[in-house]
Amino acid sequence: MNKERKWIVLGEDGRHVTIGRNSDPTVEEIEIASKALRDTGMGGWLAIQEGSYFSAHQVPHIFIVRELSPTAIPSDIAIQQFEKARQIAVNFGAPQP
Repeated sequence: MNKERKWIVLGEDGRHVTIGRNSDPTVEEIEIASKALRDTGMGGWLAIQEGSYFSAHQVPHIFIVRELSPTAIPSDIAIQQFEKARQIAVNFGAPQP
C-alpha cells in the first residue's frame, strides 16, 4: 500500500479537507477546523488518511483521531460516504458496484 499519510477533517457526509500533509496540524489549525464545522452545523472528526485518494487499485485507510464537532452518525458511516465520493472521483463520475 502507498504509505502516503496526511491529516484530514472528515465531515459526516464524507467530504474532507486536508489540514496537514508534511507535518502535524497545529492546535490552532485544529481549533479553526472545529469552529468551522460547528459554525456550519456539521459534525466531523480529525482523522489520518493513509494511502492515495486517487488510487484505483487500493482503498485508503481512515483512522479517526477524535471528534471535532458533535456528530449525529457514527464515523464508519462517514467513512463509507468518503469512499463513495472517492470512487466517483477515481472513476471520473462512474461509481463502482
